[in-house]
Amino acid sequence: MDLRLKGRTALITGGSKGIGLSVAEHFAAEGCNLVLVARGMDGLQQAAASLRQRHAVTVQVHAGDLSLPEQRAALLAACPSPDILINNAGGIPAGNLDEVDDARWRAGWDLKVFGYINLTRDYFAMMRARSRGVIINIIGTMGDRLDPAYIAGCAGNASLIAFTKALGSTSADLGVRVLGVNPGPVESERLVYLAKLRAKKRLGDESRWQEILKNMPLGRPARAEEIAASVVFLASDLSSYTSGVCVTVDGGLVARGPMP
Repeated sequence: MDLRLKGRTALITGGSKGIGLSVAEHFAAEGCNLVLVARGMDGLQQAAASLRQRHAVTVQVHAGDLSLPEQRAALLAACPSPDILINNAGGIPAGNLDEVDDARWRAGWDLKVFGYINLTRDYFAMMRARSRGVIINIIGTMGDRLDPAYIAGCAGNASLIAFTKALGSTSADLGVRVLGVNPGPVESERLVYLAKLRAKKRLGDESRWQEILKNMPLGRPARAEEIAASVVFLASDLSSYTSGVCVTVDGGLVARGPMP
C-alpha cells in the first residue's frame, strides 16, 4: 500500500533501536527522509548506515539528551521543519512508591514526560505556522493498565495520554494532527529487565521471568515492527481524520482487565 509519504521528513526520537528504529525502517520504506535522535552517536550512525544501504532516502543523525533545554534547542536549529514528529525517547524507572526516589522519578519524567511535552510545544508552533504536520507520541498501555509496581511510569504515561488527547482535540483545525500510540509489552532488553523485577517480587526468583510473560495475548509480547506499522499508517494521509486519540496496540491486553 502506498501511504503517500514519499519525500516527507520524519524526526524520530529514540530512533537508534527498538520501536524507534523499526518506525524509521517503515518510514524509509515509504520514501520518507529521516532525522534520528538518541543519546549515543555510535548507535545512531550504525542505524543510519543500515537504513541508507537499504533505502534511497537521506538519514540525518543528532545525538543529544532531550531532557536538557540546550540540547533540544540544538535539535531545533539542526532540524527546524520536519513534516512528522515521533516522540519515542525515554523510559521511566520501575518500582513502587517506596522504591522510586525523587531523583529517579524526576529524571525519568524529565526525559519522557517533559521531553515529549517540550518537543511537541516547539514543533507544534512551527507546524501550526505552516498549517501542516503530524505529531505522534509513543506512550504505553501502563497509562491505562495501572500497576503500583510501575507507579512513576503509570503516572507519566497517563499524563502523556491526557496531554495528547487535549492538544489533539483541536489541533487538526489548525492543520496539525496530534495523536498517540500505546504499545503493550514489546520484545526488548527493557521488557526482560522489567519481567525479572516482577519475577523476583512475585516468585522470589528473577530467573523465572519468562513465567511472567506466558499469559500475554498470542502467547508472546509484540514485535517492534507491529507497533511501527501502526505508527506509520497513522502518520499518513490515509489516516487524515485521526487526531486527539491514543491507539492501543497490545493484542487485547488492556481489555483483559487487571494485571495477573
